[in-house]
Amino acid sequence: MPEPIVLSWSGGKDSSLALAALLADPSVEVVGLMTSVTRGYERISIHGVRRSLLDSQARSLGLPLFEIELEPACSNDEYEKAVLVVLDRLRVAHPALTRIAFGDLFLADVRAYRETLLARTGMAAHFPLWMTDTTELANQFVADGYQARVVCVDTTQLAPEFAGRAFDRQFLEDLPDSVDLCGERGEFHTFVYDGPVFSATISCRVGEKVLRDERFMYCDILEAPEDREE
Repeated sequence: MPEPIVLSWSGGKDSSLALAALLADPSVEVVGLMTSVTRGYERISIHGVRRSLLDSQARSLGLPLFEIELEPACSNDEYEKAVLVVLDRLRVAHPALTRIAFGDLFLADVRAYRETLLARTGMAAHFPLWMTDTTELANQFVADGYQARVVCVDTTQLAPEFAGRAFDRQFLEDLPDSVDLCGERGEFHTFVYDGPVFSATISCRVGEKVLRDERFMYCDILEAPEDREE
């Protein structure tokens, strides 16, 4: 029997590629998605994507969603407590669960943090994309037919005009050399609305852009009628 595994899901491109890698691995069965959502804002933490669009992703993927509910500006201790609560829920739902998968690519400190946190529950972390070349991954994402929008840009690393753009070949060509093509250092974040892992396209459109904390340019993504083109 394949091993049950849950994927930490941000709604972005790395999560989608990690899911594709897991679905192609016959030794594991993805049994759920785990996502941090900020209360009050009702959006995916960090990425700022609306909860309704997160729900649409989960439906299209055909996977149950386990939400880590966070207060705005929560402390790291509060974050860890919220994660542990959800991990307890996952263990109840799937007693054989021993690993959580993440889409991290090469940041060793992030990997070590996740491994240390999970170790408190006796669980382990799995990184299906670890140390895969990010240029290769970014181009694979486009070549495989995924569709995504840039939803957040760190303006200390990338011009704010990149927010809201489609993640396509032109976007990759326009990125400055200092920016990782997958945004692994937090340069930008994405929302994926179509691709091989989805059973149906998530109908959406670009909304307004807002600068927050005098640093992060967010582009709102809105739900759109099914017959409306992106």
